[in-house]
Amino acid sequence: MEEILQFGDRVLFYIDHAISSYNQYVGGYLILFLLVPTGIYFTIRFRFLQFTGFGHAIAIIRGKYDNKDDTGDINHFRALTTALSATVGTGNIVGVALAIYYGGPGAIFWMWITGFFGMMLKLVECTLGQMYRKKHEDGTIAGGPMYYMEFGLKRLMGKYSRWLALVFAFATILCSFGTGNMAQSNSMADILNSNYDISTVLSGFVITILVLLVIIGGIKRIAEVTARLVPFMAFFYLLGAGVILVVSWQAIPGAMAMIFTDAFTGTAAKGGFMGSAFIIALRYGVARGLFSNEAGQGSAAIAHSAAKTEHPLREGLVAAMEPFIDTICVCTLTALVIITTGAWTSGEAGITMTAIAFTSGLDPINLGFMGEHLVAATLVLFAFSTMISWSYYGSQATAYLFGWKKVKIYRYVFGLFVFLGALGKIDIVWNFVDMVITFMTIPNLIALILLAPVVHREIKKYFNQIPDHK
Repeated sequence: MEEILQFGDRVLFYIDHAISSYNQYVGGYLILFLLVPTGIYFTIRFRFLQFTGFGHAIAIIRGKYDNKDDTGDINHFRALTTALSATVGTGNIVGVALAIYYGGPGAIFWMWITGFFGMMLKLVECTLGQMYRKKHEDGTIAGGPMYYMEFGLKRLMGKYSRWLALVFAFATILCSFGTGNMAQSNSMADILNSNYDISTVLSGFVITILVLLVIIGGIKRIAEVTARLVPFMAFFYLLGAGVILVVSWQAIPGAMAMIFTDAFTGTAAKGGFMGSAFIIALRYGVARGLFSNEAGQGSAAIAHSAAKTEHPLREGLVAAMEPFIDTICVCTLTALVIITTGAWTSGEAGITMTAIAFTSGLDPINLGFMGEHLVAATLVLFAFSTMISWSYYGSQATAYLFGWKKVKIYRYVFGLFVFLGALGKIDIVWNFVDMVITFMTIPNLIALILLAPVVHREIKKYFNQIPDHK
């Protein structure tokens, strides 16, 4: 038995090494040199629409243009909360801490850059998702990158457009097991075990059952749950972070200065503050930023395709708010709490670093005992909502590849991966996550660039029809 376990450990070691090598030398740099430049290209071409259309996007989310007779399954707000629940998760709590641990405070600057240009990437991909969505015989809506790849690129690529769509759909299923599943359940089980000594086997089993109970209901059940969970969990997390920053307000200017200066010099917590290269801060900032807001990955387009609207750009403008909320707001608060409290010098990584930050940050007002509980509760809620939203993305990809009859099988396999993720080692889980993200993002960015003229025409058409958009 011992020999079998040793053999299994060796196999996992070699798998992890292969994945890490891909991330370090191939995938990480492909994302780095494709993601941000594509966002810059769209921002310039569409004249900073993520900001000029900001007020109009708020009006859409508030329901000003809602029409119950429009085609779709859910309204704009629920589409936003469903997509946000998939992005506001462990990336905001664990991912930020890991970015600082490996890339130093300067990695946060590059997370901001990813979020800034990510707003435009989300706008473009979700607009296309609406334009090429499909209505099934039962009235439900399906959409996302696989549809705008197959049908939008058909004239340019012929039969190869279908192949690109198949690659993306398969990668989405893999990513749903990694990004939206194992990384989430692993973080949940880890903090429940470290804070409350709950067995990872027990927590994995309970989490799996709860996830299955929700996802079997489909997009309407998922949207109903996330519409309640997202505002609730965000409020308490932001309240706790806000209190800490008010208490330590004098340290904020220094923290901000450190983020900006270290973005180009690099100082990582790992390795006893050995100066890390600028490229490391850049790579980890972009990688963790992408994991946090998923801009350019194409996943959000699947959720936003189900929104009730007859104007594709309208939903694209709503989607542009996600990186702003997720990365510019929530991730920044987490980073400032970690830096101002000095937790980034603790030598700890991931969720432990964030828990130390909240505990020490609340100590001056005698609430330090609440820090680890606040982080634990928020992480559990964030991660749970992320899993149920990603199950929808994986279901849509499964239906595209194999038909709707296979979706039920997918959901049970998804549940199995929830359990396996809870038991897995954190390093191999996160390395797998980084790898499969590239499998989605690279095909999607190629499709977005090729379909830029289509989006350009849609933008002109929309604003000619909506004179009161300002």
